[in-house]
Amino acid sequence: MTPKLGYLLPTREQIMEGRPETGPMLELATRAEAMGFDSIWVGDSLLARPRHEPLTLLAGVAGRVPRVQIGTAVLLPALRNPVLLAHQVATLDQVSEGRLILGVGIAADRPNIRAEFAAAGVPFDKRVGRMMEGLRLCKALWTGQPVDWDGRWQVAQGVLAPVPYRTGGPPLWIGGNLQASLERAGKHFDGWFPIAPAPDLFATQWADIKQAARDAGRAAENMTGAMYLTVAIDENAQRADDRMNAFLENYYGVPAAATRKRQASYTGPEAGLGAWLDSYAKAGATHLMIRFAGGDHPAQMAAVARVRASLKW
Repeated sequence: MTPKLGYLLPTREQIMEGRPETGPMLELATRAEAMGFDSIWVGDSLLARPRHEPLTLLAGVAGRVPRVQIGTAVLLPALRNPVLLAHQVATLDQVSEGRLILGVGIAADRPNIRAEFAAAGVPFDKRVGRMMEGLRLCKALWTGQPVDWDGRWQVAQGVLAPVPYRTGGPPLWIGGNLQASLERAGKHFDGWFPIAPAPDLFATQWADIKQAARDAGRAAENMTGAMYLTVAIDENAQRADDRMNAFLENYYGVPAAATRKRQASYTGPEAGLGAWLDSYAKAGATHLMIRFAGGDHPAQMAAVARVRASLKW
């Protein structure tokens, strides 16, 4: 399968720079579509890393770019009431006419993220169970049939309208590299969307996920293997490396070396990017979402488009 390429809008960066206006970001989405990107993505955070609310912004993106997919990279479902989330997602899927991908995560265990959960009135502990139950409730509501639910949330003959444009709701992707995460992805999700592994480890873990899917009686061939990649393109390799380090330290507030150990990243000239991207495609990834580490986004989009053409994707 020919790999698809996605582009992450710099919502967090724009807030950090004191530029919250959405017009420039919608223009970036338009440029990305024009340059051949297959999807546009938005990250999520309430207070830990302030940025635009992703589902609201993606509604604007869906209206601006009519052809490409849109997605969350990644949404934290545990922070949201699942009945409200199901309604928002169903409406967004209708707005985009079935182009939505819901990337989800459980949130890292960091002090600022624990504080974010506390501010939202959501217990941080047992957040995996909360997320999984919430997504099951969303799926039940997306059928459009009356739902009775007796768990963390109480629903009595609840009927959601509208249901998503796509029958059953948008595909759900999740990341994670621990064994429990891999099994969870295979048993319950439509795609795997990690941020960490090198290509060889991606191939091994993707095989484990597909086996977990088959063991659960699911069609592993229908799942999507994706990757979240951070890129700094510059003909001067040292300058690219310095830009990546400065970007990550400013973004996460910890030394760049620590972040780069757990996030896949490329720094260097355009000429080397193709082989790096292709290594993930050969490992089984069929959707590569790119976050640019600062720099001129339109220029880097153009570089990626040239690399893609050279790969004949």
